[in-house]
Amino acid sequence: MATVFSKEVEDDLRARGYSRRQFGRISSLLSVGAAFGSLMPEAFAAAPRKDPGFVGHTDMIRISTNECWTGPFPSPAAAGQAIVLQGNRYEPDHLRKTLIETAATVEGVPVGNVLPWPGSSEPLLRTVICFCSPTRGVVTANPTYEAVWGSAEWLRTKLTRVPLSAANNYATDVRAMLRADPNAGMYYICSPNNPTGTVTSLEDIQWLADNKPKDAVLVVDEAYIHFSTARSAIPLTQGRDDVLVLRTFSKLFGMAGLRLGLTFASPALHDRMMRFDGENLISMLSVVAMAVGGPSLVEKDMILQRRNDMIAARDMTLAHLTRRNIRFIPGSQANMILVDWKKPAPAVKEAFARQKIEIGRNWPIWPTMSRVTIGSMRDMEGFCAALDRIMA
Repeated sequence: MATVFSKEVEDDLRARGYSRRQFGRISSLLSVGAAFGSLMPEAFAAAPRKDPGFVGHTDMIRISTNECWTGPFPSPAAAGQAIVLQGNRYEPDHLRKTLIETAATVEGVPVGNVLPWPGSSEPLLRTVICFCSPTRGVVTANPTYEAVWGSAEWLRTKLTRVPLSAANNYATDVRAMLRADPNAGMYYICSPNNPTGTVTSLEDIQWLADNKPKDAVLVVDEAYIHFSTARSAIPLTQGRDDVLVLRTFSKLFGMAGLRLGLTFASPALHDRMMRFDGENLISMLSVVAMAVGGPSLVEKDMILQRRNDMIAARDMTLAHLTRRNIRFIPGSQANMILVDWKKPAPAVKEAFARQKIEIGRNWPIWPTMSRVTIGSMRDMEGFCAALDRIMA
């Protein structure tokens, strides 16, 4: 269903340089985000969601989409199973309120600064609509997660992509981003970055927040932060209306299919994101997702154990690649690595698929590199064995 804008919203869009024809494209993007969360039509997806490397084996080792190798933590999962029996109610037991309060307590922010979503893709789609315009573009790293690229291209908003800094451990080059477009409406940082897993320091993120245009918004995507020991940018959202941090339960918490995410920002900034259609979407979250998500945030020992299990599997895999003299981007602090095959990546992806291993895609800037998700130790042993057969 298309979003119908109020006169106030239409006047705001015109003032920002959008034409009447572009209103329809904005409405389509909002509707897609609301209906599908992380699913974007190929008309504005930056990369096809289907690729020839997946051949449909039900017994494939799936290390392609950065999912966790296992499901939610046991105790939160039990809470989710129990709430299914109350699925006849829209929101039994104040689950949304409890989720918000738990997240606020864990991160040390006011409850008014936390907003839950059905995943983090939907709010990410909104950022370009809300903070950019035909005259104020978006700047990102390259490579990085492409949802922002797709939104900008769909809305015909200026998109500037800045290569990662090889001299700085492949972090996002915040100074180069500002130089590339000093008048952008939005700057997007994914840290740890997808697909490299590399971290941009909080000092660099703070520098960009302080030096960007005052009316621009800095969006920090922390989908993989729990796999890392890096400091979060959430404290930067305090006392200012120009920093937004995204979180998701899809990665370390093992809830990709349950669709739950959070944004952290001032109430004023959240209001800007919701001015098109109110809070109808975010007030109708899955009771199962909320029942699992809230308790997951306080499972400190389980978070540490899952992080350590991933690191052990990642270290083993990197050691194997090193023994085979296969290059990879160093410094990953997430459940993914970017491997350089020195040959076109799609062909290597197909070779792994024939071995019943589903690895990830490549990015245009580095056409010989594939993203490989770090799964369980057993998954990665299977990957290494398949690699030996392919490279024999």
